[in-house]
Amino acid sequence: MLKGIDPLLSPELLKVLAEMGHGDAVAIVDANFTAATLGRGKPVIRLPGIGLQRACAAVLSVFPLDLPGQPVTFMAVSERPDGYRSGLQRELLALCAEAGSAPAAQCEALERFAFYERVKSAHAIVQTGELQPYANFLFRKGVLAGPHEVR
Repeated sequence: MLKGIDPLLSPELLKVLAEMGHGDAVAIVDANFTAATLGRGKPVIRLPGIGLQRACAAVLSVFPLDLPGQPVTFMAVSERPDGYRSGLQRELLALCAEAGSAPAAQCEALERFAFYERVKSAHAIVQTGELQPYANFLFRKGVLAGPHEVR
């Protein structure tokens, strides 16, 4: 056990997140997502019974987002007007603004098949037990600022 680390973050998941470099992305997806197919050749970590919001909160507690820019991408709900967000997506966007310092303007909605294409280049996929459709997010890793920042 580690002090101060969310217990949802298993050793396997922590290892994957730590191995990621600046600009790498992790997909955190719902139970219906095609993780086995799109995740061929990359780590696929399953969190059955865990909702998307809980999984994202745990990951964002240790994961720096790639700012500025758009470090958060999520799957747009099909057959809805542009700008539509499900209740769960709105909750996650609020979480990103609070925990990851990425306001809504830095979170990009992407059409379903374009989202699948983007996931193909992700470093890893974390599949939750979330049953809400379109509950799929990508987070791009940033850097930690140290005492010797570039000037």
